[in-house]
Amino acid sequence: MGWPWMTSSLFAAEERASLGRVDSLLSCPAKELPRPGSVGVSYGFSVLNLVNAIMGSGILGLAYVMAHTGILGFSFMLLIVALLASFSVHLLLSMCTQTAVTSYEDLGLFAFGLPGKVVVAGTIIIQNVGAMSSYLLIIETELPTAISEFLPGDYSGSWYLDGKTLLIIICVVIVFPLALLPKIGFLGYTSSLSFFFMVFFALVIVIKKWSIPCPLTLNCMEQYFQISNATDDCKPKLFHFSKESVYTLPTMVFLFLCHTSILPIYCELQSPSKKRMQNVTNTAIALSFLIYLISALFGYLTFYDKVASDVLQDYGKYLPHDAVVRTVRLCFLCAVILTVPLIHFPARKALMMMFFSNFSFSWIHHFLITLALNIIIVLCAIYVPDIRNVFGVIGSSTSTCLTFVFPGLFYLKLSREDFLSWKKLGAFVLLILGGLVGNFSLAVIVFNWINNK
Repeated sequence: MGWPWMTSSLFAAEERASLGRVDSLLSCPAKELPRPGSVGVSYGFSVLNLVNAIMGSGILGLAYVMAHTGILGFSFMLLIVALLASFSVHLLLSMCTQTAVTSYEDLGLFAFGLPGKVVVAGTIIIQNVGAMSSYLLIIETELPTAISEFLPGDYSGSWYLDGKTLLIIICVVIVFPLALLPKIGFLGYTSSLSFFFMVFFALVIVIKKWSIPCPLTLNCMEQYFQISNATDDCKPKLFHFSKESVYTLPTMVFLFLCHTSILPIYCELQSPSKKRMQNVTNTAIALSFLIYLISALFGYLTFYDKVASDVLQDYGKYLPHDAVVRTVRLCFLCAVILTVPLIHFPARKALMMMFFSNFSFSWIHHFLITLALNIIIVLCAIYVPDIRNVFGVIGSSTSTCLTFVFPGLFYLKLSREDFLSWKKLGAFVLLILGGLVGNFSLAVIVFNWINNK
């Protein structure tokens, strides 16, 4: 198999050298990374960075998902996916301990040689570029509306209400400088702010539960219209299944995707060890799980079966002049903006390992790749039509590979444990589950397209 950026002879030579390095390292005894007591990123900042990598715009649709699965059905499935995500991280960290490397790409190299490294790096790049482009699309479409809600008159046509202009300004002033930082640990402060915004979002949903009565009444030109029936629509369902329920599992799988950021955060962790990084992961996933569950539960208990796929739209509809709702919308968009630089790091690292792995760190390479990534995601957000559907297809495959398929497959390949050991059986389950979820997600998206057409 040839690659467009190298000749076949160079490929063969590098692959032989890579496999030689793999064999020599695999012969070494497994041990923890030898940096105890090193100065690095604190435990708290590492947790906040990982929470920021986990949480994104998917939180807006969780109340809608709960409406179509029921409270207990949703809670059970969310817990299972969180535990599986934590287990897959455990496998990644175990492989790093065995092989003495701390990059996802090098795990692919150890497992399947240079093709494995290229596949993992390419998957990371595609998934992260898709995620960043989707986040920027949210900024482009939603930020002008959020700003206009604070303005007293009609300022339509102004440059500060133009989505493309705002997007470019934000990328130049905020995203690019933050993404240019040399270490992911430097984003601990912005991750703290993003986490505060997410907590604020969840608290507002809890508080506003008592500001919107059920049956729901819609205020239209000072006239109130009842749009739901108290007997039928104001009772929470513990379990519920409908045709919309098929979207639940694919949605939940993407909620805890943080695996591309795990190893960069691990490299910079203060006194790094497998156990310490696993504790960071478990804490971050637990915090994310708690915020997800609270937001979904109280959003559902506010609007019940009438909840929209974007819960903030409901609050804008039933509380159109509420200053707190307007503020939380703006804060949520700020949290999304601060997530984009964090996703830059694994994408840039993957590009560096593909093209500049034999070079020492260079600020020129660092600057040019960061700039190129920024330009690509801005152009995708602005000019690619229907980008959510495009990256929905890509995301359904790349996300499940990074979360389930690769950790399971690499562990089965690299571990010398007996196949009947609980870790290898768990890795096999992850591999099968990842394949099923990825194919199912793709089928659901294609089915959606056909129905929409």
